[in-house]
Amino acid sequence: MTEPIPVSRATDLGVAKLMPDVDRERAWLLTVDGAPQSYVDLDEPAYLEFEYAQRLGHVLDVVDEPGRALDVVHLGGGALTLPRYLAATRPGSRQDVVEADRALLELVVEHLPLPEDAGIALHAADARAWLEAAPDGSAEVVVADVFGGSRVPAHLTSVAYAHEAARVLRGTGVYLANLADAAPFDFLRSQLATFATVFEELVLIAEPAVLRGRRFGNAVLAASHRPLDTPALARLSASDAFPARVEHGQGVRDFIRGARPVRDEDAVPSPEPPDGTFGIG
Repeated sequence: MTEPIPVSRATDLGVAKLMPDVDRERAWLLTVDGAPQSYVDLDEPAYLEFEYAQRLGHVLDVVDEPGRALDVVHLGGGALTLPRYLAATRPGSRQDVVEADRALLELVVEHLPLPEDAGIALHAADARAWLEAAPDGSAEVVVADVFGGSRVPAHLTSVAYAHEAARVLRGTGVYLANLADAAPFDFLRSQLATFATVFEELVLIAEPAVLRGRRFGNAVLAASHRPLDTPALARLSASDAFPARVEHGQGVRDFIRGARPVRDEDAVPSPEPPDGTFGIG
């Protein structure tokens, strides 16, 4: 058998590399400009390597009864890790993936092809522009995992954007976002304050070391108009190789500590990670 070899290509928004995992036969790591973006195992699409992806997966596991198909919008494509996960764990799901970098999408589907019956539609478009054109109540879940390089773009952080996400969701729908920050958490706190203006229920999932301000890291935000199964989320998150804490209710309100919602005119990208946080050689 021919050994897989790395693939590197300049895309619309950076330099993407696909690197095979020596420990898993058909698994690949996608980086863009040196920052890890996605990990995919073509033989085991339900396997999630990155901790933040595992936490997003936990929420997707508990939003409805196991195995039920969902209508999902993914803002940010990467290597299509979570769409593949849902196609495997919730067969028949209808999924739209919105990725601004058309050349990146082409690279991924060329080298990491999707199953023909996956039910995944790909759209090369700006995430907010696509969302603004989407029909009311057309999704049960919106997953936002959008990074320009290693930063969340400013136009995906405001109250106006949060209202668009809520409009596209059905009444019991759930918004999920992968965010990154460090103490004093100006960005993360402002995002919680922003989505609290639109959704009644907020859940924050992150490693204790991140929440205590000891290091920069990812945090998953879940927002909805209905309570989520936080006991189940806490059990799943605590059982990970890198256990995470689940905050909701008063814990989230305490974390916000008077932070202000973000207006479009005041929006800024998420902070630049410290050197070496996510980069690889």
